[in-house]
Amino acid sequence: MINLTLNKKVIIFGFIFTFFSSFGQSFFLGLFNAPIRNELDITHGQFGSIYASATIFSSLLLIWVGKKIDDYKILHYSLFVVMLLFVSSLFFSFINSIYFLAIGIFLMRFSGQGLMSHTSTTTISRFFERSRGKALSTIWFGLSTAEFILPVLITYFFIIYSWRTVWQGIAILIILFLPFVILNTIKSINLDSREVDPNLKNKIKIKSWRRRDVLRDYRFYIVSLNMLAMPWIATGVFVYQSFISDSKTWAIYTIPKAFMVYSITSIATLFISGFLVDKFTGRKLILYMNIPLLFAMITLFYFNHEIFAYIFLGLIGVSNGLANILGSSTWAEIYGVKYIGSIKALTTAFMVFSTAFGTAVFGLLIDNGFTIENIAFVGAAYVVISLALLILIRKTIEPERLTN
Repeated sequence: MINLTLNKKVIIFGFIFTFFSSFGQSFFLGLFNAPIRNELDITHGQFGSIYASATIFSSLLLIWVGKKIDDYKILHYSLFVVMLLFVSSLFFSFINSIYFLAIGIFLMRFSGQGLMSHTSTTTISRFFERSRGKALSTIWFGLSTAEFILPVLITYFFIIYSWRTVWQGIAILIILFLPFVILNTIKSINLDSREVDPNLKNKIKIKSWRRRDVLRDYRFYIVSLNMLAMPWIATGVFVYQSFISDSKTWAIYTIPKAFMVYSITSIATLFISGFLVDKFTGRKLILYMNIPLLFAMITLFYFNHEIFAYIFLGLIGVSNGLANILGSSTWAEIYGVKYIGSIKALTTAFMVFSTAFGTAVFGLLIDNGFTIENIAFVGAAYVVISLALLILIRKTIEPERLTN
């Protein structure tokens, strides 16, 4: 890594941190659902309740701890995050009761899904300016790579090792590998470090907003409404996919196979959106972010043939690819990068809340007799209303430029 440019080193750091955030992501922790439930003798419902509660508490703490990335050198902050992820992973291997399970999930969601991804995306958003979109799309491939590799790898390890031993191996990998990565990539980075680009010398400077000022800005809430559409709707779809299959009389493997299309469209859009953001800016692209999601809801509402499962999830994948990039770049464009850590800590917490919200809303509607078509209509209505509000203020979504 010594001969690489600083720009490339920062991207490598972001990619690896995003990859390692997978240890706290739902797709990864879900792999341990069955062995943990069997050992602790708890039901799906009990596990789900513990998981949701721990996730919500982790998002609340993230609002405060995530803000601290604006106060410390990224070297020190990232080392703290790595140590916390190491301790969390090691603790997870010793779970022997529902109380320890709650703490373990809380720690993994907080350190993995929360702080690891927060650290990588905030660092990239702050450091890069001209090529922010491409940099963000590159590091998000870290999570896509993990989603592709880890489920098969962990399933194989279960044949050889116990789930506890797997977590101990993860902890050892974290403590041996990540500090090495940090020291060889972002050791010299400070809060004022920026992308090496001669074209930035004459760049117009914009105001950097503090979080308390952002909370008083009406634009923040309208943009957030649009940013949160994808997390809550997609989470509801993923969690209740069996209900969708039953409602549409699709075969049991239809949606799992359709997830391949979701992955392909998500990754393809992730790649393309980086270039689009750098060319047109994220604040202009957010108008189009949820349009594929809207068409996905329309597809779910009107069509029943199995082929439309692939179209439905493919459209969600397009919105997901856009949302991953725009969720970081847009805030930096509008509110500047000096306090971007505290702003992103808040928006990440909102995102986590929205996933819990989606699970609750879908479940409540299903329990009250709503059909999947009714639920699709509710999702489409949310997208239309939030998009209409965004269109009304689209001309105001610009950064405040400094005169000197």
